Amino acid sequence: MAHTDCLICERIDMIQKGTNPYFVAELETGFVVIGDHQYFKGYTLFLSKQHKTELHFLESEVKKTFLNEMSLVAEAVYKAFGAEKLNYELLGNGDSHLHWHLFPRRENDSPVKGPVWWVDKEEMFSDEIKPSQDQLEMMKNRLYAELTKLVAVTNR
Repeated sequence: MAHTDCLICERIDMIQKGTNPYFVAELETGFVVIGDHQYFKGYTLFLSKQHKTELHFLESEVKKTFLNEMSLVAEAVYKAFGAEKLNYELLGNGDSHLHWHLFPRRENDSPVKGPVWWVDKEEMFSDEIKPSQDQLEMMKNRLYAELTKLVAVTNR
């Protein structure tokens, strides 16, 4: 059930209506989307279909599938975008709906060596680093191609 005050639920609703331009694929437990901002090229999110705030609130089998699918999405991100390392984050302080942040990392990809959140927010979320329509389509296609090698996905 969607929650009207939840950004992730709103994004999922857009996917279901066919109006979310960042949508890549639907898996059993979640939706794969390219991040709105691409400071870290290939930044991807995996959004849980269930509006839950904690992993331990998921039923055991759903949790296992969700975690396994997140791992497969991460592998696809790694391969599609030539990552040297991945940063995985499941936070929830801002948007308390289970969603993974998957950041492909490369040597010297930020001014300060460390977590992605050490990058200045003004820079990381600048409109200048939003992908163009062509860049977004290319990224979605690359990620979708890698995903289809690893897992059964629902067509976009």
